[in-house]
Amino acid sequence: MQVVVGLGNPGRRYSNTRHNIGFAVVERLAEQWGKRFRRKWGTQSLVASGVLEGRPVWLCKPTCFMNRSGGAVRALLRKAGAGPEALVVVVDDADLPVGRVRVRPRGGSGGHNGLKSVIAALGTEDFIRVRVGIGRPVAGGDMVEYVLSGFRPEEREQVDEVVGLAAEAVKRIMTEGVESAMNRING
Repeated sequence: MQVVVGLGNPGRRYSNTRHNIGFAVVERLAEQWGKRFRRKWGTQSLVASGVLEGRPVWLCKPTCFMNRSGGAVRALLRKAGAGPEALVVVVDDADLPVGRVRVRPRGGSGGHNGLKSVIAALGTEDFIRVRVGIGRPVAGGDMVEYVLSGFRPEEREQVDEVVGLAAEAVKRIMTEGVESAMNRING
């Protein structure tokens, strides 16, 4: 079982923000695979499930706010009967420019509150991350305000491409493994 969790914030207010690019990636995968999200009891998440790319997978969007997503991820793994080795977290990364994707087999939070919550809830940093670049605010700009803002019109095409690239990274992780995905995507 592969559990792919896109991190984001619930609600219409946040739907097209930089912070919700993780949701956009799992939504793209669900659309490509013809799956629909449904509430999964006991997980604090919406889940699209099926056998995809040759293995059982849950595509997940926690319904709690990003800084509390660790509890939802822990509940998802418990419900799936899986451990952190089956987890892929798709998350925004302000240290990467818009248009870049990085696959990592493990690591720290990098200051990201959603990842901090997941690490604390699981008690480990050993899970795969697909980090999607959202860029940084202009010098002196407020980071919270920035991540909760939408992409500029001139970034839209690039964002659509990077969501596709991140979705491709998840597929490669599932079919070829994390090392192969890192070699193809990070290069």
